[in-house]
Amino acid sequence: MLRNLKNIAVVSLSTVGSRVLGLTRDILIFAALGTSLWNSAFILAFTLPNLFRRLLGEGALTSALVPVFSDMREREGQTGAFRFFNQVLLRLLLALGVIVTVGMALLAWASGQPWLPERWMLGAELAVWLLPYMLFICLAAIISAGLNLVGRFAVAASTPILLNGAMIGSLLIGRWLEADPAGTVYWLCGGVLLGGSLQLLVPAIDLMRQGWRPKIESRGGAELTELWQLFLPGLMGAAILQVNILVSRLLAYSLEESAVSVLYLASRLMELPLGVFTIAVATVFFPLLAKARSTGDEAGFSQAFLQGMRLVTAIAVPAGVGLAVLGEPILELLFLWGAFEQADITATLPLLAIYGLGLPFYSAATYATRGLHAVKDMRTPVRVAGWCLLINLLAGLGLMRLFGAAGLAAANVLSAVVQSVCLWRALARRHNSLGFFGLRRSIMKVLLSALAMGAACWGAAALFTELGFGQKMAATLIVLVSVPGGAAFYFGLLYWLRFEEFEGLKKLLLRYKPGM
Repeated sequence: MLRNLKNIAVVSLSTVGSRVLGLTRDILIFAALGTSLWNSAFILAFTLPNLFRRLLGEGALTSALVPVFSDMREREGQTGAFRFFNQVLLRLLLALGVIVTVGMALLAWASGQPWLPERWMLGAELAVWLLPYMLFICLAAIISAGLNLVGRFAVAASTPILLNGAMIGSLLIGRWLEADPAGTVYWLCGGVLLGGSLQLLVPAIDLMRQGWRPKIESRGGAELTELWQLFLPGLMGAAILQVNILVSRLLAYSLEESAVSVLYLASRLMELPLGVFTIAVATVFFPLLAKARSTGDEAGFSQAFLQGMRLVTAIAVPAGVGLAVLGEPILELLFLWGAFEQADITATLPLLAIYGLGLPFYSAATYATRGLHAVKDMRTPVRVAGWCLLINLLAGLGLMRLFGAAGLAAANVLSAVVQSVCLWRALARRHNSLGFFGLRRSIMKVLLSALAMGAACWGAAALFTELGFGQKMAATLIVLVSVPGGAAFYFGLLYWLRFEEFEGLKKLLLRYKPGM
């Protein structure tokens, strides 16, 4: 448990750095472009390579690779596992080359069609520039998975810092050299490509230090057949989930020029705690779950899964409550600059509250999916994702007519609720000890503590508002006092309620020495 917490801390701290820099990037982009058509078009275009990153990089292929790679290391050692790794990389490179070439040609054709509305032509044109990023990031995601499998977490988790740094630098140069948003956006696209190349290079160098050598391994074996059998169902499930995101953004793009921007901003703030901790827990526990399954250690699998789920819940619930309660001062402090105006905050606030309340369900679904992948069950997530896509599409079409972008956010959360419940039930059918009722006491402690924290934060925000400070100063004081104060209050309540994972965390802190 202590080693797991150390690895989670490493991934979390690395991810915190990248997420903070990503937040800075978004602040600068919204300050430069606001919620204009240029920003919405860039976000929509950037969705395409990120969609394939989730499909062919850190999503389905990684989930299929981890258990097979783990089995290979058990049987043939690291040399045989790296030989198999090279076979996977070669096939991925060839597939990506074809997809990028064909995709760029189709998008270039679409961007020149006069029958398309201007906003769709602009989105296609920017997508032509951004699609090559897919090649870099998909390969980088697989190499990062290789690093995680040999126990190297920090470098893989910190590579998004390179992307965010490159985008920030290019944005600042673009704003300095260009007077209009068009020039700035193209500089931003260049920063994406530079950052993607760095994201591939840095983890590749670190993996080579662990003994990996890139070689052309064209001859496959039984392991590739097994990978293919796991990958195809996983690809279908991941495709459905990513199409979910794409559908929401396409629907938002059809509503109005700013809808994609505000939907993206609210989801990005929700993804900050999701990426910092939930993904960290999933990243660290996934190889442990796969190894326990490979060695037939059912008790170890159940114990590891429940530990991870308790940790995920203990962070996601208060983070969601905090976003719902403190959404307005957070938006005022971080984004009320330049072209981003008070009207944009008003439009984003209800979406942020909706996503905040949905954060625990997104987190539970993410972790439960990894649990099913660890036992090589790729079909259940596919079936569940198919139903969630249908729910998101139908609910989105209906709710967007009544509530606009907020309706799309509500449809996203509804599909996440269904997904988390169904995936968790599927795991519980395989392992009786993984049922919801086994965690009900822990979840009740988390809920009570989070609600008390939310009430305290709401009271503090109301107090600072009544003291008559200016808008920016009041927002700053509310965030600087309520966020750390609320977190301390929440964890104090959990400690008083004797939350299960605190004992392991306490031992970790007592044994920690600088330099370890």
